[in-house]
Parts: sequence; C-alpha cells; structure tokens
Amino acid sequence: MRPIRLALPAAALLLCALSAPAAHGAPAVSEDWTAAPASGGGTRPSADGRPYFYLEGAPGTVLEDTVSLSNPTGTPLTLKLRGAAAYNTANGAFAVRQAPDPWIALAAPEVRIPPHTRADVPFAVTVPASAQPGDHPAALVATAGGREVGVRLQLRVPGPTLSALTVESVRVDKAHGLIRYALVNRGNTALTPRLALRADGVFGRALDRPAQALPVELLPGQRVELSEPWPHPPALDRVTVRLDVTADGGAHSTAEAGAAFVPWGAVGGAGLVLLGGTAGALRLRRRRRRAVEGPELPVLERELAQTGARQ
Repeated sequence: MRPIRLALPAAALLLCALSAPAAHGAPAVSEDWTAAPASGGGTRPSADGRPYFYLEGAPGTVLEDTVSLSNPTGTPLTLKLRGAAAYNTANGAFAVRQAPDPWIALAAPEVRIPPHTRADVPFAVTVPASAQPGDHPAALVATAGGREVGVRLQLRVPGPTLSALTVESVRVDKAHGLIRYALVNRGNTALTPRLALRADGVFGRALDRPAQALPVELLPGQRVELSEPWPHPPALDRVTVRLDVTADGGAHSTAEAGAAFVPWGAVGGAGLVLLGGTAGALRLRRRRRRAVEGPELPVLERELAQTGARQ
C-alpha cells in the first residue's frame, strides 16, 4: 500500500527555540541531537515525556502523531527521517528494517533544524484494510552525521489476540558452559518471556532456577537464539535439562534435552593405571611360574631326555 499524503504540508513544521542553558551547578545539557515523541500525542493519553509512540486503530483508519527533534548545538543540523518495521535480531535485540515502512508517512523526509531549536514533525500511520489484529512494531528513525536514533512505535490493531510461543532446539554446550535454546513467538502480540530451568540427574537435581524474566521482547512471528550459563555442571552424571517458558496471556512451552558428563581425563588416567597394574601382575605371575618349574632345558636336551625316558 502506498503511503498516504498528510493534510499538514512540510512547510507547517513547528520550530521552537530550546530553553536557555542550565544555570551554574545544574547538570550539563547533552550536546547530541535527540528524537522523541512530542508532548500530548498518540491514541493513549499520557503526560509529557512519553518513552515511545503508542497508536491503536482498526483496519482502514489513519492515525496521527508528532516526533520532536532537538538540536542543542551551535550549528544547523539536517536530519533524514523514515519509518521502519521492527524485528528481533538472532540474539533477541530490537532492530529495524532498512527499507521504509509503507504504513508510515512523514510530513517531511528531511528536516533542517537551526541551532538551539526544536522541530516538531507530524507523521501518519495508515492501517491497511487487510491488517491482521495484534501488534505491529515499528520505529521512527532519524539519521545525521553517521548517527542514527530510533523512537519505538507500538501499533495495535484491535481484534482477537493470541499469546503463544514455543521453546525449541535445546542442547547443552559443555565446551562453553551454556544451555542453548531457541524461542519462537507464534502469536500476534509482543511477549516478554520468563524462563525456569531445571536439570535432574542420576545422583539428584543438578540445577534449579526459578522463573525469571528474560532480557528480550519477543516480537510476533520472530525466532531468537538464546543461552543460559551453567558454569558448574556435575563432574559425573547423566542429566535431563528441562526448560519451562511462560509469558503474559497464558503462553507456555516446555522442552527437554539430555547430556552426559564424564571426566574423561580422570577416566583415561585411571585406565592407564589399571593397564599398567595388569601388565605388572602378569609379569610377576610368569616369574613365579618359572621359579616353581625350574629353568627350562634347551630343546635338544629336552628331546634327548624324553627319548631316554621312553627306552
């Protein structure tokens, strides 16, 4: 779907002078430019200082908000703007696509901000008629001078929601002291999963960690590869590792993996000692047999002795 055209033209950008520098003794003002949600916007009323955009609308609706860009430096600043869909990287970090999101249209793709000035840039989100219910995470991204700043945009399309996830590919990485696994969000809402970890072996429970929130927000349809440290596994045991993952909305999944821990260095050393002891015992046994039977005669003398005995 093509981006919509905003009713507010780019020339209507709001430019506001920044407040004066802080008085002596106050915390220093950062010299870096910033991007943040403007005050009082969004479909969910909030006080100033919104940490992200939140918009909610049915398919076919147009939602509007404003991004605030501040230039506290003494030189003019040109910022490029784009909207981008969000995803999880392989290790679970929040990231955005390079291609512009066709749902998001900005009043201006590029803004020149004078020194010590703030620019408020309107934007609109068109929810396609075919949009599915649930979360559609995105971000507004501002770029200048090799620096990129993103402001999260949480878009919710009303309708039935499903919280569902699976934990897969569990394995014990003994070389690195890790339990590796994958999480997949199979629902249509963003999830903050919690993980409980347990390992039971022949000699009892080797690991027991209660449920704790994982440092990842799992976006709809995303798969991430994670790991948990296990620095002190048993030296000798066969264990079954069990992972229980839960999240709000009733999401739950369990998976297991087996692993055997054998101290091969100690086993190898004991084997060499055992082989050495066995060889020594065999040599000692041979010596004792020879002492009882007496020295063996040469073959010719033994044959002559046997011939004389028969005569």
